[in-house]
Amino acid sequence: MLTSHGRGGMVTAPHAQASEAGLAILREGGSAIEAAIAMAATLAVVYPHMTGIGGDGFWLIAAPDSPPVGIDASGPAGAAVDVALYRRHGLDVIPTRGPLAANTVAGTIAGWQAALAINARWGGNLPLARLLEEPIAHAERGIAVTESHAGLSAGKQAELAPVAGFAAVHLPDGAPPRQGSRLRQPALGASLRRLAAEGLDSFYRGALARDIAGDLARGGSPLALADLAAMQAHAVAPLSVGVTGATLFNLPPPTQGLASLMILALFDRLGVRQADGFDHVHGLVGRPSRPSWCATASLAIRRACPRIRRAGSRPLRSTGSRRASIARTRSPGRRRSMAATRCGWARSIEPGARSA
Repeated sequence: MLTSHGRGGMVTAPHAQASEAGLAILREGGSAIEAAIAMAATLAVVYPHMTGIGGDGFWLIAAPDSPPVGIDASGPAGAAVDVALYRRHGLDVIPTRGPLAANTVAGTIAGWQAALAINARWGGNLPLARLLEEPIAHAERGIAVTESHAGLSAGKQAELAPVAGFAAVHLPDGAPPRQGSRLRQPALGASLRRLAAEGLDSFYRGALARDIAGDLARGGSPLALADLAAMQAHAVAPLSVGVTGATLFNLPPPTQGLASLMILALFDRLGVRQADGFDHVHGLVGRPSRPSWCATASLAIRRACPRIRRAGSRPLRSTGSRRASIARTRSPGRRRSMAATRCGWARSIEPGARSA
């Protein structure tokens, strides 16, 4: 495993161009929070098959000598979303694709708002237009399609092609984009430009929100303008667990943070000293799958998040792993800080670490 070192800060994201965007912010004196937003926005453009501004977001932000703070920017279900809605359409489960699958408010942008509010208290001052500058350019000029992007587009073509608006952007000339080809996303670029000009609140309570609500209605989604207007990210207390030589932090439900902390705490007790061997893999993968561990995890989740409803009370949202961006900065005149954000949906990782 390669480890990067840097005295001016460090960023990491699953796409090199996103890492470069974050690193540029740090080199201009920006904060870790500002770098993380620049990376998240860039990922929405250059890594569209894995993440986007239409997803949710979760943040861990830490200042020196202070406990980390968490932000839960997962959007709630719309007011019209209930069991009866799906039964009227002859459904017993929430579909994975199509307008009735678009039943929760996108929380990512609200997470950016909450993070920037913390950033302002810490003295961050780069304008939003600067943070969105590179993703806007990538969207308008076009991106080079990666191997994973091309492969997933081909693999998901049949189920995504009928979704309103998908084919026009992501199936140029009626076919999945080829690896290395250029893909432009002008509508996404225009939306990012509007956010830079109108402010992030426009996504929920401004002109952009009205346009989004109109598109959702025309597409058949149950989400309405009032649902967007009610969206607010909120602060949460991170969970933590002590392991040998460190304290680990992660977010409470609805994320998988609790499970990840339990896995790492159990793994720490095994005393594995060599990476990538049998003991390492078995300790991380084999033991957490035991029924006794799963029962313990289920009980712990219920205790950690009393808001979880009993199955059957209403359609339940499905959650998955999110694409992560992490930025850390230490520059003259600034305190060292770190920000990590997860947003959109993820299935694989392509490393792209950069240091200043």
